[in-house]
Amino acid sequence: MARIMAIDLGRKRSGIAVTDPLQIIANGLTTVESHKLVDFVLNYLKQEEVETIVIGEPKDMKNNPSDCSKYIEPIVNRLKKVLPEMKVVRYDERFTSVMAHQTMIDAGLKKTKRQDKELVDTIAATIILQSYMESVKNQPLDRFVPRDDAKRKLNN
Repeated sequence: MARIMAIDLGRKRSGIAVTDPLQIIANGLTTVESHKLVDFVLNYLKQEEVETIVIGEPKDMKNNPSDCSKYIEPIVNRLKKVLPEMKVVRYDERFTSVMAHQTMIDAGLKKTKRQDKELVDTIAATIILQSYMESVKNQPLDRFVPRDDAKRKLNN
């Protein structure tokens, strides 16, 4: 299996998280300057196999694209252009930064560490990735082909 990568795109910085090759665990990877993001992703893909890139989609409370969308759209389009075979998925990122801050508080990090915006971005990307993985895992079973023993139980 290949990894899944998640990106929390921002105007200045982008947090990046990846799964393990078995797609069981989401881990924060790093934070890069947004204008260097595409080059970072291309270099990462030379080293690791990735099957899907999940990009946080900023939305407002009414489920409309937020003001930040206009800043990230060019980067998303560039990724799709340079990686035409890659599956690129947009995923709702509302409240991920708030959740990242709460995670840091729950982990007992001191205030100075919680103010590290790069760490917040990486944790937010990890939350986006974990949420995406859970949503895929919870898809209806009709998209999966049952094993032979499961088919027998269904038919009895």
